[in-house]
Amino acid sequence: MDNIQLKRNRRSGGRSARREKRAAPLPDNIKPISPGMVGGTYKPLSLKDISAIEQTIFQLLDEVGLSQAPDTGVKKMQNYGAVLGEDHRLRFPENIVKKALKDTKKNITLYGQDQKHDIHLKKNHVHYGTAGAAVNVVDSFKKTYRPSEAQDIYNAACIAEKLDNIHFFQRPMVATNIEDPQEMDLNTLYACVSGTQKHIGISFTEADFIKPACEMLHMISGGEEQWRARPFISNSNAFVVPPMRFATESCLVMEECIEAGIPVLLLSAGQAGATAPASIAGTIAQATAEVLAGLVYVNSIKPGHPCIAGTWPFVSDLRTGAMSGGSGEQGLLSAACAQMLAHFDLVSGAAAGMCDSKLPDAQSGYEKGSTAVMAGLAGLNLVYESAGMHASLLGFSLESMIIDNDMLGQCLRCVRGIEVNNETLSFNAIKEVCLDGPGHYLGHDRTLAVMESEYVYPDISDRSSPKEWKENDNPEIIDTAHKEVKNILENHKPNHLSKEIDEEIRKKFKIYFKN
Repeated sequence: MDNIQLKRNRRSGGRSARREKRAAPLPDNIKPISPGMVGGTYKPLSLKDISAIEQTIFQLLDEVGLSQAPDTGVKKMQNYGAVLGEDHRLRFPENIVKKALKDTKKNITLYGQDQKHDIHLKKNHVHYGTAGAAVNVVDSFKKTYRPSEAQDIYNAACIAEKLDNIHFFQRPMVATNIEDPQEMDLNTLYACVSGTQKHIGISFTEADFIKPACEMLHMISGGEEQWRARPFISNSNAFVVPPMRFATESCLVMEECIEAGIPVLLLSAGQAGATAPASIAGTIAQATAEVLAGLVYVNSIKPGHPCIAGTWPFVSDLRTGAMSGGSGEQGLLSAACAQMLAHFDLVSGAAAGMCDSKLPDAQSGYEKGSTAVMAGLAGLNLVYESAGMHASLLGFSLESMIIDNDMLGQCLRCVRGIEVNNETLSFNAIKEVCLDGPGHYLGHDRTLAVMESEYVYPDISDRSSPKEWKENDNPEIIDTAHKEVKNILENHKPNHLSKEIDEEIRKKFKIYFKN
């Protein structure tokens, strides 16, 4: 009896010890996942496919070209080698495109305000983050939508700061409570940079707004020199209006951002069947061609300026024309675009992880998970709109951010893949357990280490037994996520910006949210 009790105590003590150790934060070198896991194992396009698409891209740029560039851009690109036709379209011979590809910086760093959040972008290194321009916040319990405000953007940034699998924060919502466009842009910027130290993606409505934005950024950085050394925001710039037209005002914004030292995301957001061909291959070709034209533009201004090739084509439900961001086709598009950009050795960005579902429900789960993991496996460098987004980009949910953080952890584990070597093949462990051991691996020396280094454990997803679940009052994941949202917003108070800087900014700019 005593021996039996002793064995039970031993088992219990061992289990408790494992639980305590598991609850403690893991050192970065042991964590099973981290920002920048290397993907690229999923290749939806064959080598023959890539070659055919590449040929079409060069043909589109040489024979069709792009229209409506501002005069400043036309002159710069002409000097670089682009050809202006009598139809006022700029055309890009293959040698000029290849010159731009050669001039484009291949490995870039997107800085955070804290260097621990720096994102080092190399071929097939994967990072997940937010993005979008939702005009509504989702109330998951009332099942209603309300207009998003500046405070919501700040709250979302605060939450993103606490979520390990959201690596960067791009504005996911529009501050609809601010009528003046400049005030809206500056409030959006400050809501993001005051809420999180992670790298920020931001859009600007007009070129004239860049100067006051830089004033704010210099105040936060401690001066222009310090800002230029570590620019912690990038400009998400929809520089084209598909098909094959420059967006004049956005191009002027881009020019100002380049001069200000702000990295640029060259964003081509055509919609298949509407502003891009209905065929997936044609959409990939057009989007990539537009982005390569953007690379010519950037390098004609400042060769090697850090920029992200943002092929963001969206899918239409061709029965209605409505966007379908949660479709399998969307996952294929984003993954194939990642593969094409890797072929050109470019830093890549695209959208995946958004959904058509209006609420954090089963539809939301399968739509988000399938597209986000496909993009990651394909080696997309920056997966935008991967957390919180609903209703084909019209709604944003704070609770979904919490849930999606768990989902993205699983996606990153898939991206990491399986390591096969002498240690992981576990021959000695199998031999010990089977010949000399108890016939199981529960107490083996390697079990705990592998448990920590190979397996990802969700923060809020429920893995309890039905009995335990019932004893805990049958919690649903949305309830758990809501509690975590409240916990973060009530207890996490960002303090990376001093009270003095905050007061100075609020004196100089009209700020519509509280921190």
